[in-house]
Amino acid sequence: MLNLPPRISSRLNSSQFANLHTFLVAARHLSFARAAQELCLTASAVSHRISRLETALAMKLFQRLTRQVSLTDEGERIFEILQNTMGELSEALEQSSQAEIAGSIALYVRPSIAQCWLVPRLADFIERYPLVSLDLRTGNDNVDFRTRKIDLALYYANGEFPGLTSYRFMRERLAPVCSPDYARRHQLEENPDNLRYCTTLHDSLAWDHAAYDAEWTLWAEQHNLLAALPKRSLTFDRSDLSVTAAMNHAGIAIGRQQLVQKRVDCGELVLPFAGFSRSGHYDYYLVHPPLGTVPKRLLVFMNWLRECARQSSPWMRTTVNPKALHDLSTS
Repeated sequence: MLNLPPRISSRLNSSQFANLHTFLVAARHLSFARAAQELCLTASAVSHRISRLETALAMKLFQRLTRQVSLTDEGERIFEILQNTMGELSEALEQSSQAEIAGSIALYVRPSIAQCWLVPRLADFIERYPLVSLDLRTGNDNVDFRTRKIDLALYYANGEFPGLTSYRFMRERLAPVCSPDYARRHQLEENPDNLRYCTTLHDSLAWDHAAYDAEWTLWAEQHNLLAALPKRSLTFDRSDLSVTAAMNHAGIAIGRQQLVQKRVDCGELVLPFAGFSRSGHYDYYLVHPPLGTVPKRLLVFMNWLRECARQSSPWMRTTVNPKALHDLSTS
């Protein structure tokens, strides 16, 4: 409610709302021309609206100067009242919107994506939606939504979820990664055939029912390099552990771009053979039980995840070493 003096508020009616808004924008810019641009009007239309408001209030709000305008004392006063009122209204609307989504979300996530992708981004969600609580749990098995009372799961999978509702929200790409020191010691860029003398690092639970070497096999098949894979290997039950081992010179891991791109950008990891390539049908999915009406807080969280995915998936930096791939496939 506008906290205007009675002698002013008595002269206003609903027909003046558009004029008040025009005044607010013009006063903020101190320019009818810039206000016209923001409001998609002509400068003349802005001037007419201000004049109608001044007539209704029986007071002058602007001093019209050559090529510019300035607020009168009464204009300054009205502008301050409108700014405070709009701020209070905006805050009230925000509180009402937040109250609609207040509550808790029980979230089940694969450990590697929780550690490397989701958790580093949660501060943004908490700041935007302070009344939504997250109960984050991790695991490598597909969760039983009914017995575990989970609202939403985030899986790295092929998209087959019988009896459940799923959405692919982020694609993934794969590439071998290792530390710069490991690549130098094994001369991998100069002689890619040296891969066969290296140690491969595996996420043995890359997805549900995956073989221990599933991601390495998938990548090698795509590039016709199965014969070049070494026999020596180390296996882990999490992708981020295999990548950590690679960063510490233990061997070469299959890196998922969504999880390792920052490590590549800062030089902790290198791609000795080729850039990231599509991982077949394995991507990131949001999964939940069939619901008649999806709770608003769940929709808000899923939309936020999609926004994060768009920001992290431009695929703008894909460094390819085609000679290395050719040398490996023909050696």
